[in-house]
Amino acid sequence: MTGHAWTTLDTPVGPLSVSCSRAGVSGVRFGKPPGQAPPAPGVPGAAEELLSAAVGQLTGYFSGQLRRFDLPIDWSATSRLQQHVLGVLFDWVGYGETVSYGTLAQRAGSGGEGPSLPPRAIGQIMGSNPIPVIVPCHRVVAGNGLGGYSGGTGLEVKRWLLVFEGALPPTLDWAPTGPEA
Repeated sequence: MTGHAWTTLDTPVGPLSVSCSRAGVSGVRFGKPPGQAPPAPGVPGAAEELLSAAVGQLTGYFSGQLRRFDLPIDWSATSRLQQHVLGVLFDWVGYGETVSYGTLAQRAGSGGEGPSLPPRAIGQIMGSNPIPVIVPCHRVVAGNGLGGYSGGTGLEVKRWLLVFEGALPPTLDWAPTGPEA
């Protein structure tokens, strides 16, 4: 990604790399930035300011002080359908809540994109979410369980985030310091 500023922060679910363009947050990935991406030349200014705000809000979220992200999102790397579905998720499913793939499919379909989408399509969109945690794909669950999760160490990260937010009761081995603690 050109024209993007990157940074990495330590979180209870492991290192998160955050990318911002001048338009908004463009990526969150578990681990280091792709190819150890340094800030792009000429990016300071708006992208660096947004990056600082994103790190501050993610820090607030993981410290339990922030329940809703208030950051502009750069959707330029997503398709129109991804943007629509992820936007519905971002606007509609709050901290400590979950929604099933089927319910999100119905909600996104009734939002002007035509008939309900297949839940499998919702799962694919969640798996390709370029901005996890901020755009909370971890809050989308299967009708009969957690479903999948492609971030970090997978399902344990999803479970940890849902317990952290209070959407699931903690298990006896749950650790506030992260899923691997």
